[in-house]
Amino acid sequence: MVNNPMPVLTLFGREDCHLCHEMIAELEEIQPDFLFDIEVVDIDRDANLKEKYGHLVPVLTSNDEEICHYFLDRTALDAYFAKIR
Repeated sequence: MVNNPMPVLTLFGREDCHLCHEMIAELEEIQPDFLFDIEVVDIDRDANLKEKYGHLVPVLTSNDEEICHYFLDRTALDAYFAKIR
């Protein structure tokens, strides 16, 4: 039996970003149904991330693949989970 590791969704955002907090809350709400871990990365702590994502936050990724940005796109997230499972 192969044990698939739980997927990790990475949210690139800022501490003082209300859209980031909203996306985190939405992800936490659906987390029990989809079984994934959330990693939150503050882009303001890394100049490269700040340059890459500065105007897009929050940005939701997994395995270096962007799933969505600004708002949680449930269709894109569902498609991502369908692809990896």
